[in-house]
Amino acid sequence: MEHREKQIIRVSMIGIIANIILAGLKFAVGFFAHSVSIMIDAVNNTSDVMSSVITILGTKLAGRPADKSHPYGHGRVEYLTAAIISAIVLYAGVTALIEAVKEIFSPKELSHSPLTLSIIAAGVIVKFFLGRYVSSEGQKLSSDALKNSGQDAIMDSAVSSSTLIGAIVFLVFGISIEGWLGVFISIFIIRAGLDMFLEATSKILGERTESSIAKAIKDTVCETEGVLGAYDLILTNYGPDRLIGSIHIEVPDEWTAGKIDTVTRKITHKVAVKHHIILAAVGIYSKNTASPQVMEIRDRITKAVMSLKYILGVHGFYCEEDKKEIRFDVVVDFSAPNTESVKKKVHKTVRNLYPDYNVNVQIDSDYSD
Repeated sequence: MEHREKQIIRVSMIGIIANIILAGLKFAVGFFAHSVSIMIDAVNNTSDVMSSVITILGTKLAGRPADKSHPYGHGRVEYLTAAIISAIVLYAGVTALIEAVKEIFSPKELSHSPLTLSIIAAGVIVKFFLGRYVSSEGQKLSSDALKNSGQDAIMDSAVSSSTLIGAIVFLVFGISIEGWLGVFISIFIIRAGLDMFLEATSKILGERTESSIAKAIKDTVCETEGVLGAYDLILTNYGPDRLIGSIHIEVPDEWTAGKIDTVTRKITHKVAVKHHIILAAVGIYSKNTASPQVMEIRDRITKAVMSLKYILGVHGFYCEEDKKEIRFDVVVDFSAPNTESVKKKVHKTVRNLYPDYNVNVQIDSDYSD
């Protein structure tokens, strides 16, 4: 974690230095050339500097150890950082749009030169390669702030290209399209800010676990000797690479408490070592393994329930023949308008098949694949 923090800070510092140089040059060129699009581009570089500074602060805060008030650490600060960066980008975009509209209605006389064009062209090249580098490092380090900054820089290079085109058009044809280019640039920035904001808030709200991660964890659990199935995996994200979760396993009904304790401890250790994920709880489903009649009941009920709308899975089935009791869980699709009505349909379906049994149905949400 400490190595990751240092890497993020190092990459952010490179971004800060590059953007300060670019912003200073573009402000000077834009001022003397009376170019609103170049000035807007310089403002965008300045906002990139602020974004990198906030990324560093957010990374430092996120790296603080867990305490009594925050027992799961401070990793989610990185998502708040990404949200703040998106707000800065949005502000820059809106401000730039206002200035561009002013330029359309009150255009200023432009004064471009080979020097201004050279600086703009250099900015395009620097921002493109800087963006690729920062985005690549963000991917390696699982840093949304860095990934967003990198994508923003690549976008900036495309935007600066349009500014360069505007300058060339003015020099060749004497036509000023600065204001319109400014509007285009501003809309581009605003759209990027909105995308970044939506992604950051989605992470803060909590997203569905990736299918590949869920499958890998369940495969690891099922590799444990005696485990008959793994279900109800729930993972909560407390920051990049900080996942804490729970899972249910299905085991033979003749297992003792001692056997279950040994297996669950082995599972939590394997998942922690292999996937770097803490399983805070491992629940147990007992599975009938001795009675052929119960197995037939289970298969029949599973087939009937799976034919119902919105049902994605059936698990945790257990039947106590002497007590005439059947219990199981069903996974219901999030698209179901009313889970209670789905539960009643499942209950009715099973009761029609086995009217002499008490039926206990538990509804599970589709938390992971």
